[in-house]
Amino acid sequence: MKRIVFEKTIRIAAPREAVFRFFAHPDNLERITPVELRFHVRCGPGRTLQEGDRLEYGFRIFGLPIRWTSRIASWRENESFSDFQERGPYAYWLHTHTFRDADGGTEMNDRVEYALRLGFLGRLLTAALVRRELQRIFNRRAAAIESILAG
Repeated sequence: MKRIVFEKTIRIAAPREAVFRFFAHPDNLERITPVELRFHVRCGPGRTLQEGDRLEYGFRIFGLPIRWTSRIASWRENESFSDFQERGPYAYWLHTHTFRDADGGTEMNDRVEYALRLGFLGRLLTAALVRRELQRIFNRRAAAIESILAG
């Protein structure tokens, strides 16, 4: 299974602890996901996330309904956390969020390591489309995050 890496780094004009705290609440994911995906948290803890928590999401991509279950695989307060897909559209998905102090605020890095289903054929048919869609979603998220946290 060939894994692909997607990364996006943004600067947010807010303190690291505030940015991390924002991401530690699962409901905020709905606030930063593009509205046309109709994303919603179906099930999750009614509190701040911690290592081992499971979240179930529903959304639409290219009009198709998707159900996704992820587990918080690692958690380092105010520094980083990772969510791992247990059930969803990818053959493999590990999303690591890291936070560090930067001039005037916080630098946040999203690193997604993923593998597409159907091996070579899946990569051939969908790799460029998936990468474009991830770029679009993460660009929209960046704008929403900046608006909410620095606005």
